[in-house]
Amino acid sequence: MTGLGAVFRPQLPPERLRAVARVADEAGLEELWLWEDCFREGGFSTAAAALARTERVRVGVGLLPVPLRNVAITAMEAAALHRMFPGRAILGVGHGVQDWMGQVGARAESPLTLLREHLDALRALLRGERLTVDGRYVKLDDVGLDWPPQGPVEVFAGATGPRTLRLSGEAADGTILTAATSPDGVRRARRLIDEGRASAGRTDRHEVVVYLLTATGADAAARLRAELVAEGVESVPDLGVAGDAKTVAEGVRRLAEAGADTVILQPTGDEPDPEGFVRFAAEEVRPLVP
Repeated sequence: MTGLGAVFRPQLPPERLRAVARVADEAGLEELWLWEDCFREGGFSTAAAALARTERVRVGVGLLPVPLRNVAITAMEAAALHRMFPGRAILGVGHGVQDWMGQVGARAESPLTLLREHLDALRALLRGERLTVDGRYVKLDDVGLDWPPQGPVEVFAGATGPRTLRLSGEAADGTILTAATSPDGVRRARRLIDEGRASAGRTDRHEVVVYLLTATGADAAARLRAELVAEGVESVPDLGVAGDAKTVAEGVRRLAEAGADTVILQPTGDEPDPEGFVRFAAEEVRPLVP
């Protein structure tokens, strides 16, 4: 079955999250995803708040920019969430937007090396291992978690370029693709991820999560078009979907057939009814997605 979720976008003030999370939980939405966009809302703080206000919905952070975080702190925060809310937190890490990383003095000379070192150390710490690492960016001296997760924890990587997609296949447990990924883009990403998995000898499951820019309502087509133009991707075919539940479900199906395991509906930044959007995803789109 194709997984389905929705995004709480950080263009909304953090105090709106409580209501949106409650609606997601009550409506039966499977996953609610959050972003740590500079300089809006922290990923772990919002995830903890959403998890504490709900009972069953899974909450994903997609993604946490690794240049901003010491890997031991990332592991501590992730482990705490998984112990308090077993099986409900989803963790994604990535390069971050390089301009933003530059603004805070955290831009890495080699983002790929940093992400590889962070992924390797983070996954090991969350397995309960004690590490001494002297990498280019990650340096740990006999570090282990006192309260590691009580079960396996998957770590996802956000990826767009070929080298990062291969790295995700090698070193992560899943991959997050942006809403600028068409069905053909998902197919290309899957091939590159599989190349990385093959090079690392990995045969375990690797989940691919794809955001789908979505608009519904009377002005849906205009809002979708405006956002694609603002993002500079209006010329890319098959991006985003605007219309009723049947139309949106067809867009989900196209991504699933291309290789997406989970599709997360991403509202436009000017979505007038975030709670209604989440309810629409859970109650109207979900029954139409096999």
